[in-house]
Amino acid sequence: MPTLKELDATVTLADQMDTTDSPIVLVNLFEVQPEDEKALRDAWPQDAALMQVQPGYISTQLHKGIAGSGTWMNHAIWQDVDSFRKAFTNPAFQSRLAA
Repeated sequence: MPTLKELDATVTLADQMDTTDSPIVLVNLFEVQPEDEKALRDAWPQDAALMQVQPGYISTQLHKGIAGSGTWMNHAIWQDVDSFRKAFTNPAFQSRLAA
């Protein structure tokens, strides 16, 4: 199971989602155990496809650390925080995260 890492100890992702900034670049890091990498690679295209049809979505890319690193980074661009917030809290996306 991926573990989300907060990039800013003083301003959490939840704090950032409570603003009205635009446009935004979301960068999130997470750790994936080697045995979970296949599941992530299988799930990512489905998760990305769900986000791509949400209002305000611009783009996303998934990056993996090299040399056996288990660190992954998602880089997503949204029109504004409100669009990202609605997409992130969408019940369909939340059920995908739970899985």
